[in-house]
Amino acid sequence: MKPIPFEGQNVVFAENQKEYEPLPAHRTEDGIVTSCWELSKEDLAKINETGKLYVCQMTFNKPLQPINVFTEFTFLTEDELQEEEDLNT
Repeated sequence: MKPIPFEGQNVVFAENQKEYEPLPAHRTEDGIVTSCWELSKEDLAKINETGKLYVCQMTFNKPLQPINVFTEFTFLTEDELQEEEDLNT
């Protein structure tokens, strides 16, 4: 798997950090960051075989942040995000 540029991307994290691969992403004003990853044929075959995907996050011993893993990207407006939050409370 590798992170790839995508429509709507507005930032690249770690662009000049040799120890990390650059991460193209979309970042909202309130800090929601979404990246797009391309899977190789081997990745797809393994997921098809096992039905599993592992996610590793570097927390640097800080609290773990919520994440979502999904197959489509849609932009939510701030109002839509607030509506979702209101529905879930």
